[in-house]
Amino acid sequence: MVPEGNGPIFLERIPVLLIKVVFDKASSDNRLNTGWGFSCLAGGKILFDTGGNGGHLLENLRFLGVDADKIEAVVISHDHWDHWGGLWDLLRKRKGLRVYICPNFSREFKDKAGEAGGSCVELGKASEIAPGIFSTGEIAGSYDGKYMAEQALVLKTTNGISVITGCAHPGIITMLENVKNNFPGENIHLVMGGFHLKDADKQAIDSVISNFLQMKVALAGPAHCSGDAAEEEFKKTYLENFISVKAGDSIEV
Repeated sequence: MVPEGNGPIFLERIPVLLIKVVFDKASSDNRLNTGWGFSCLAGGKILFDTGGNGGHLLENLRFLGVDADKIEAVVISHDHWDHWGGLWDLLRKRKGLRVYICPNFSREFKDKAGEAGGSCVELGKASEIAPGIFSTGEIAGSYDGKYMAEQALVLKTTNGISVITGCAHPGIITMLENVKNNFPGENIHLVMGGFHLKDADKQAIDSVISNFLQMKVALAGPAHCSGDAAEEEFKKTYLENFISVKAGDSIEV
């Protein structure tokens, strides 16, 4: 693992990585559990968020043919129940599993993760956590008037970089600017996950889409808390480059 640092990240590319959507509000197969929350598996071994329910998480993993014993680490985007609620059941199966978090997650979360058998790793800066898979490290955001620490997952392949967000409380554009600073000169192949636009008006949504286009984001996959209105506007703009994100889907980047 490359230690966290302050500067740009220059490392060898992975040819292809697969993102498997484990949990979201909609699914491509009605046998999968759905609900409020998000989870996906990157590269077959790094779980990003866990949804809000451990039973649902483990059932979906089994249905999708994912062996929980082969998951190498979990990255929790931010300290909200709908992104870490499934973690505790997973840790009961996988004592000692690495859990990547932001330094400013609550003491309550850190204590509970340790008591459940997780090995917490705090990432303040952008860091590699597996070949071709990175965390942005902690990015400052806010929720309900309070500080909210959040990190995103970045996948680096021959197609460029792909960014997966949990809720984007710091602002999805702020998070993408952070990524561009740490991966200078890289094209952004895909941005997917929660964009936190469910309560945004059309002007705010259009501004985000305009920034996506200015940043030359090739593919867009709003999910979870992005909101129906934002998803529809992204679909109208991105056309065949819009990615519909549902539990059970696999996306190659």
